[in-house]
Amino acid sequence: MNSFDKNPAAAQALLRRMFDAAIASAQPALCIPPHLPDPQSIGNGRLIVIGAGKASAAMARAVEDNWPGELSGLVVTRYGYAVACDRIEIIEASHPVPDAASLNAAQRMLALVEGLSADDRVLCLISGGGSSLLSLPLEGLTLEYKQQVNRELLKSGASISEMNTVRRHLSGIKGGRLAAACHPAKLLTLLISDVPGDDPINIASGPTVADPTSCADAMDIMRRYAIELPAPVRALLESGDGESVKPGDARLAGSSCSIIATPQMALEAAAAIARAAGIEAHILGDALEGEARDVGRVLAGIALQVAGRGQPFSPPCVLLSGGETTVTVRGTGRGGRNVECLLAMGIALAGQPGIHALAGDTDGVDGQEEIAGALLAPDSLARARAIGLSPLDMLANNDGHGFFGALGDAVITGPTLTNVNDFRAILIA
Repeated sequence: MNSFDKNPAAAQALLRRMFDAAIASAQPALCIPPHLPDPQSIGNGRLIVIGAGKASAAMARAVEDNWPGELSGLVVTRYGYAVACDRIEIIEASHPVPDAASLNAAQRMLALVEGLSADDRVLCLISGGGSSLLSLPLEGLTLEYKQQVNRELLKSGASISEMNTVRRHLSGIKGGRLAAACHPAKLLTLLISDVPGDDPINIASGPTVADPTSCADAMDIMRRYAIELPAPVRALLESGDGESVKPGDARLAGSSCSIIATPQMALEAAAAIARAAGIEAHILGDALEGEARDVGRVLAGIALQVAGRGQPFSPPCVLLSGGETTVTVRGTGRGGRNVECLLAMGIALAGQPGIHALAGDTDGVDGQEEIAGALLAPDSLARARAIGLSPLDMLANNDGHGFFGALGDAVITGPTLTNVNDFRAILIA
């Protein structure tokens, strides 16, 4: 029996410290200051701050705390994620399905940047969640249509890249349209990445970057997942009238962007915590995608190979990974890709001694739950069965939250004010 089996609380404490370090590494107060423009570059113009995402209010506060001159602006964040600012207005809206506040925020943001001059500078603060928080239907569509499409995409199993391709072609502000509205002012976008591959076009559906995808691409995605579309949405995509701003558009000539925090940076911060505790850490990848339960089974297989054969790594060690998996909701459970991944992992591990794990979303919200994720221990399945729960039935019902909640093993952080996607750590003692 290893030390963590004798003291499982120590294993859980180490996993939680790694998760906390990953979140801390992406805090706007740390990431924003090195990337702010030179105040002298503003000259006689104005600095207008705009933004959207779960981290945008904290990003706005960091700008205010580190900008020596005048500024004004407006950002939109998720309900409960507001941070008090003095000169930048903070609006709260709904995530992951947009609401009327999302629509109002988009309309007001476009109005704010209208009529700027070439002497003005716009600083745009974008993080994950902006696709829902900044929602403006194209002419001929309604918010209700966008809500319907968004709900269907969320439960379809589509990847984040696929979902955002559709969103860009139904939006009056995404897919480079916000950047075009800022022209001729110079625009700098600072991004906290929550997407596999860190492609700016997929962070909040790319409101300030050119979009190489097309309406035809969006239509193909809807057909692939057999999603029924409202007639006006179908007509818009099939006609090509929803085309976004494309590469080479002159209105984006004065626009630039910098990614200031990424999933890889968060994983490296967690790895440092493990190594400080005397345990080697291995990053398997920062962009793992696929069905959450399938990813969980694969990770379990790797962990068992490490535990049983010392390949490809020798225990004790920690296996770290990030990315964004998907859940195709077929049951009546509450979903949540991290808890679904962890439950499938636990079933595959079958109580293997010495393996503990944590999976959580760095924004503090797994799916639509105010729960970041959960912890898995070698005895999790046995404890569940002792209180009458069937792990297989719970997984089939997409009820990972119910499973880990009943065990008291949910991980709850509250609003983290950042978002660098999913975090998974497997400790093999």
